[in-house]
Amino acid sequence: MFSRLIDKRLAAYQRELIEIHYNEVENMYRQMRGWRHDYRSHIQTLKVHAAQGDWDAVKAYLDALETDLNTVDMAVKTGNPMTDAILNSKLSLARAKRIPVQAEASISTALLLSELDLCVIIGNLFDNAIDASLALPEDGRLIRVYMEMKGAQLYISFTNFTAGEKQKKAGGSFRTTKGEGHGFGLGRVRSTVKRLGGYLSVNSEEGAFTAEILLPQAAQSPP
Repeated sequence: MFSRLIDKRLAAYQRELIEIHYNEVENMYRQMRGWRHDYRSHIQTLKVHAAQGDWDAVKAYLDALETDLNTVDMAVKTGNPMTDAILNSKLSLARAKRIPVQAEASISTALLLSELDLCVIIGNLFDNAIDASLALPEDGRLIRVYMEMKGAQLYISFTNFTAGEKQKKAGGSFRTTKGEGHGFGLGRVRSTVKRLGGYLSVNSEEGAFTAEILLPQAAQSPP
């Protein structure tokens, strides 16, 4: 009975997670499609200002376009489309919450893990880092993301500044600070990494929290 209840809660959590991530991704691409749709109108407006010799208006319009484009530009291009989608949707979310992110990612092979597993791992680590950052003043926030292939293994690292002393473990895991119903995050990452035959290391020091993951991947060229 208890096991079935846990399975139902985990299944509901997975559905919610995928829905959230795909909504974020769809919103990002909707913005990009809208900008491209308006491209000809932007060009025509600039031509009118130029024909009138109103170079101040041209400059102001270009500055506005640059700001608008920065909100939808793909900040990270890893070489893996789904990884790009998830990372950039979360980067957009962090930017909206005034959280600086330093991201470096390069994936030169096709990944074996499913989109669901990718969402669970990257999405939860990013969400946890964002939640922890919101407890800090804006000038003290920073998230670092690093992904690359190490031989036949995918390496993922998330580091974020935290408030107060280092977190304590309970039963081999770090306690959640987000209340009932929100403790699945890191646990889901841990179980997913274990099922995929990978390795997870989490380390909490005063002022910083780091999660590192190694996932075995077959060496193959992307499609």
